[in-house]
Amino acid sequence: MSTLRFPAWMGLLGLTTLLGVTACGGSEDPGPGDGNGEQENPDPDPGISPPANPFADRVVSFQPGAAAGFGQDVFPGVVLGPPRGEGSSAGSLDVLSLGNQGVIVLEFTDIAVVDGPGVDLIVFENAFTRFPETGVVAVSDDGVTWREFPCDAANRAGGFPGCAGVKPVFSHPDNGISPTDPAVAGGDGFDLATLGVSRARFVRIRDSGANGYSGTSGGFDLDAVAVVNGVNLLGTSP
Repeated sequence: MSTLRFPAWMGLLGLTTLLGVTACGGSEDPGPGDGNGEQENPDPDPGISPPANPFADRVVSFQPGAAAGFGQDVFPGVVLGPPRGEGSSAGSLDVLSLGNQGVIVLEFTDIAVVDGPGVDLIVFENAFTRFPETGVVAVSDDGVTWREFPCDAANRAGGFPGCAGVKPVFSHPDNGISPTDPAVAGGDGFDLATLGVSRARFVRIRDSGANGYSGTSGGFDLDAVAVVNGVNLLGTSP
């Protein structure tokens, strides 16, 4: 399988357009039919796989911690699909609060994260200026064996190195900012090379336990995750 790197210009609109073009085709030749304008359905080319999308497809598990609750009325859809960032001065409400040391596991079913150039995966929280909420990210290719990125949730002066939930999110389906371009999307990028991992299909996010916890919106607030470097799994065995 060849490595996919979602291009910088591919915002959600671009991705949707690409999927539509791939599915619909562009030929004006009606091809063979039955003489009544109805087309036969030829067998699909076994060598062609449908295009993948870069966002998490399924929630494997969610164990909320104390002070969780926000977003559960629209769960699991709220953490699947693209981020809905509000920039550096506001946090998105399209999130799921994990609560104190709450844990969520997500799966990519049509694409796997692979170690490519630079950032391979972006995790989007609803952090904005001066209001980070840290989380610890781990990856796995089989959902059993996990490798965790070192997260220093006590190092505010150093910018909480290795943690998610630190940087504001700028990408939103309505603004055309690509969610797979680490230079503009916002969120926190992770490079599999840091862990010596070559491929991952599962992402686990755990609230660090070092955030504020009150009401039902405590701790890390997950918006979305997106693959930057990946391989298409559709039509193949994981």
